[in-house]
Amino acid sequence: MMTFIDTHAHLDGEEYREDRDEVVARAQQVGISHIFVPAIDLPSTKTVLDTCARYHGFALPMLGLHPEEVKSDWKEVLNCIKDVLCPVDACNPTSSSSGNVRADVIAIGEVGLDYYWSREYEKEQLAAFEEQVVWSIETRLPLMIHCRKAQNEMVALLRRYENELPGGVFHCFTGNEHEATELLQFEHFALGIGGVLTFKKSHLPEVLPKHVPLSRIVLETDAPYMAPVPMRGKRNESAFVAYVLQRLADCYGVSEEVVAQSTNENVERIFKQDSN
Repeated sequence: MMTFIDTHAHLDGEEYREDRDEVVARAQQVGISHIFVPAIDLPSTKTVLDTCARYHGFALPMLGLHPEEVKSDWKEVLNCIKDVLCPVDACNPTSSSSGNVRADVIAIGEVGLDYYWSREYEKEQLAAFEEQVVWSIETRLPLMIHCRKAQNEMVALLRRYENELPGGVFHCFTGNEHEATELLQFEHFALGIGGVLTFKKSHLPEVLPKHVPLSRIVLETDAPYMAPVPMRGKRNESAFVAYVLQRLADCYGVSEEVVAQSTNENVERIFKQDSN
């Protein structure tokens, strides 16, 4: 059976409280081998870890502070998240106990910058993002990056650390040729492609095949948000990533098996996770 990976789904969310087991079962039935689950704040650090423990080996946790959750107390929140990520002083690059980084956590995320609604916490977002970029470098865990209306600022920050970054994903890429080319300059990163690819007004079907090789793409849903066509308007779930895979195959003129294999290999390279 062809298998593939949803690299970004909020499986811990309240939206799945009544039928989480069924959501996981449907994902497995269509060929999902893993779901990567990002934390967005301190409370979700616990719900993500609990959810991933419930579906051990299938759902894999990522820990971080989402830019829209960065407020005046961001330093305290990051300290608490770091205590979970790195018990004692394991995140200290001079420490000999680097093995104390939680073995089940596969990435730092969901982190980044978001100036879509407001720039009220612009400086705080930048500082919080930079600190978590440093976590990534110290732990060698890849980054799961969220960015809206802030690519210039994000790229400028990442370039300061470019030679040290272990890699990661630019989550929910919806940009143009210029933005894709700029992000692909970070050679250990891939673009996360989800339901937007299937939307009628999306320009991704033209941009991606011309400017982004399959070797730089991973699949995602961002469930429960942004369900792909033909499920648009419904609660998104990981099983629906199959529609994204189908659309990618159409865009690149290859089989679904080729897309699955390529995106799985990209995940293995970035996250050091076996797709089986």
